[in-house]
Amino acid sequence: MASAKRRWDLTMGRQSPVGRTSSSRWYFLIAVMLFFFGCLSIYTGKIVTDRHWCSRRLGKRAWLVSGRGWRVPEDIWRSRSSDLYYGCSGRDPRFPLVGNGSRSNGYLLIEASGGLNQQRTGIIDAVVVARILNATLVIPELDHHSFWKDNSDFADIFDVNWFTSSLSRDVTVVKKIPDKVMRSMEKPPYTMRVPRKSAPEYYLDEVLPILRRRHVVQLTKFDFRLANNLDEDLQKLRCQVNYHALRFTRSIQELGQKVVEKMREMSPRFIAVHLRFEPDMLAFSGCYYGGGDKERRELGAIRDRWKTLPDIDADGERSRGKCPLTPHEVGLMLRGLGFGNDSYLYIASGEIYGGNETLQPLRDLFPNMYTKEMLAEIELEPFRTHSSRLAAIDYIVCDESDVFVTNNNGNMARVLAGQRRYMGHKRTIRPNSKKLSSLFKARNQMNWETFSRKVKFHQRGFMGEPEEMRPGRGEFHEFPYACICRKPTNDSSTGAILNIVDEPKIMGMKWGC
Repeated sequence: MASAKRRWDLTMGRQSPVGRTSSSRWYFLIAVMLFFFGCLSIYTGKIVTDRHWCSRRLGKRAWLVSGRGWRVPEDIWRSRSSDLYYGCSGRDPRFPLVGNGSRSNGYLLIEASGGLNQQRTGIIDAVVVARILNATLVIPELDHHSFWKDNSDFADIFDVNWFTSSLSRDVTVVKKIPDKVMRSMEKPPYTMRVPRKSAPEYYLDEVLPILRRRHVVQLTKFDFRLANNLDEDLQKLRCQVNYHALRFTRSIQELGQKVVEKMREMSPRFIAVHLRFEPDMLAFSGCYYGGGDKERRELGAIRDRWKTLPDIDADGERSRGKCPLTPHEVGLMLRGLGFGNDSYLYIASGEIYGGNETLQPLRDLFPNMYTKEMLAEIELEPFRTHSSRLAAIDYIVCDESDVFVTNNNGNMARVLAGQRRYMGHKRTIRPNSKKLSSLFKARNQMNWETFSRKVKFHQRGFMGEPEEMRPGRGEFHEFPYACICRKPTNDSSTGAILNIVDEPKIMGMKWGC
């Protein structure tokens, strides 16, 4: 009887109490599963959306995953995310104008030492120090007694009038101390050398009292005498000086542009290689390049000029990535990255140790190889005895190149890397020497495909991508993070303009990706 009643209930669409309990459990399980999968789909959809947005913002789509999970640049000539950033060194409205209600504390004389780019960093920091001290800066004097023995003055290399006028709102710059002030001085200018990487507080505590008392202070050997990390306003002033106020003279600028035009006539795009492989550079590095007793004798004699240099283990320096790449190794790195042998190379260098014999392996890999001497032999005659002016021409061509490559991490390489980041993150390649050194040693033990894949793997993070920038990394002249801003980005999926204008800290941010 009960059995019949249950069958009737099922037929009429009803269940007995036992049946209703069992079905309720099934409905509950199905509901829980549907809820779980619904949440999962929403979450994974958000992940996909976030990853898509982040890839567009950070340029992650500019890297393609190869067969073994290593990432290589999709476009080795240009970073796809470079258009998202721009140089921004505009002064804060709250940054007071020079002389705003206060008199100058005195005159600051600077002797910038070293070669062109070492002097450049000294000039930049001299302006910032003058600002810190509220001093009047006299056009810096350049070193005439260094290894380069160049007697060029500031006005022979840089446009003085442009320099003084473009900085007039931030620092007062004069060509010389007024005669009236010089006649009134009872003693010669006070001369001192500040410690390297000195903080602003040091200048305020140690230099400012002397400046106020003596009215004129001269700082000698002024290279890297200011701390790397400063307040953002002072960092932006560094950028103003470096990227806007320091403009080469017209004669240097015109010749540099002429060389660029000749390269462009042969190819719409070219690679500039800053090749530091001069005898003094190799001697100073203490590295060995396989030239036998002849190399050891020649470079050893040059090294003996620096009495304070310690003994160096050449193999240890190479394994630590401290040795400049040879011209051949630079060529292998570029070919391994994917640049074809039809690419045009501009070689910026001084005297190459070993001459044409050393350069020939690079020329075999890239036959279209040129120097300023090949492209402007006659026009270079007035500059030949002035190494700094020749270096300035190389600087212009390297800055204008589509790709800039260096075989070392010297002053020119760092300053140019920073300028190219500021001017739109143009492709800038510096070798990961520590990783590449072991790869070059073993290159005959692997096929070309394997070698190329490993070059691309080791060069991740060394290709001048915007995401390599992060506050506090390296020298500020190489990584000017305080002067790099993100552009507003139009999100095509929503048509909205993302509100991210003028945010200088482009790395290390909480973007949820």
